[in-house]
Amino acid sequence: MMQEFRLPDLGEGLPEAELVQWLVAEGDEVALNQTIAEVETAKAVVELPSPFAGTVARLHAAAGDVIEVGSVIIAFAIAGDDEADAAPTAPAAAEPTSAAPDAAASVDDGDPAESSANAADEAGGPNLVGYGAAPRSAARPRRRARVSAGGGASADTAVLEAAPHDAVRPLDTAGERVLERPRSTPPVRMLAKKLGVDLALVEATGADGVITRADVEAYAEHVAAAPAPPSATPTTAPAPAAVSTGADRTTRTPIRGVRRATADAMVRSAFTAPHVTTFLTVDVTATTELLASFKADRALQDHRIGILAVAAKAVCLALSRTPELNSRWDEEAGEIVAHHYVNLGIAAATGRGLVVPNIRDAQELTLVELADAIRELAETARSGRTAPADMRGGTFSLTNVGVFGVDAGTPILNPGEAGILALGAVRRQPWEHRGEIALREVTTLALSFDHRLVDGEQGARFLVDVADVLREPGRAMLMR
Repeated sequence: MMQEFRLPDLGEGLPEAELVQWLVAEGDEVALNQTIAEVETAKAVVELPSPFAGTVARLHAAAGDVIEVGSVIIAFAIAGDDEADAAPTAPAAAEPTSAAPDAAASVDDGDPAESSANAADEAGGPNLVGYGAAPRSAARPRRRARVSAGGGASADTAVLEAAPHDAVRPLDTAGERVLERPRSTPPVRMLAKKLGVDLALVEATGADGVITRADVEAYAEHVAAAPAPPSATPTTAPAPAAVSTGADRTTRTPIRGVRRATADAMVRSAFTAPHVTTFLTVDVTATTELLASFKADRALQDHRIGILAVAAKAVCLALSRTPELNSRWDEEAGEIVAHHYVNLGIAAATGRGLVVPNIRDAQELTLVELADAIRELAETARSGRTAPADMRGGTFSLTNVGVFGVDAGTPILNPGEAGILALGAVRRQPWEHRGEIALREVTTLALSFDHRLVDGEQGARFLVDVADVLREPGRAMLMR
């Protein structure tokens, strides 16, 4: 029996996703819930678990394809069924093909999410929203690529010989090398593309067979140091450099993924909520001294407590005193929705663009817990593994522009939120202190807020509360 799996709605209400890579190939045996592919939505890279146990009969899309929700992406021959015997096995030189006409025709009209759900019901497959991937295993089947042993157009023999011996499999019965495509993160794939490295030839040293940046860089150096193969033609004078034409003086990149989602959100925010930004420069010397003492405390060695964590704690305290900044304007209902909790968004710059995952119930966390949550959140975001659910439901956002050496800016509200605070760079500069001029650690805070929800007086009071905690951390003991 053949079973088709359609791209599900990944819980974001998005109409499409880009296929990053297959982790299986046609002819592979897969288990239920085994991760079969990675897809990139407008917010994150998501692993797709298999809804069936059986043999991969056909891949209906290739890496890089943008697939609509509800489209067939893979077909399985269920083991033990009569039709399984007739299902195609792994073909020689099999590569995922572009979506076939019949696959495109199977996309239902109307709402993509509804089409996906209906398709899943008709096929008898489970709804994968909320599914978890199976535990990673070194024995998990990986996508395989075939390379001609004769050094044909599909590969450079010299490059193959430069690869680690355990990254290149022996010749198969068809006289072709069978290579595995190990797992890697989006930043590592981007680096490999920049250096012209084929990840299928790189030996993985990371946990669970994951290729690291160091693996890619080491392989690139190894190939560069390898002697060039002898030329079959006489050496001639180098040809004159080609004149650059207008066609190769520009690069066009499709607008999709995180970049499109960020652009849409910012335009919607800028032209929906009336923004007001107010600034306050504050002496944070006491906070920097406190952080230095934390760094010297052996009990806190495993925690990186920085000024962003202190600012996050100050924001939570200040929001309890100015709840207008922790609310939402519901246009359809004609209501102002006040939140009695803080889901604190932390803006993170990644290779894929800006994402703003949030820390749930941040008001309940201690300073150390906030620091740990921010660190984990940032690492997850930079690896492209932030779950879509972690980027929904934020109530207030915090962005640290100071890490880029910027003193201040006018941040744009995350849609649906009433405020966002930007923390500028901390600089040592002359400052009035106790009636004298002294060198102090100084930073600038910039608060943007929705003027429909927050008046100027309320925004100023909130900003002063945050500044008071950063100026004198002990004041946090007086706030609730």
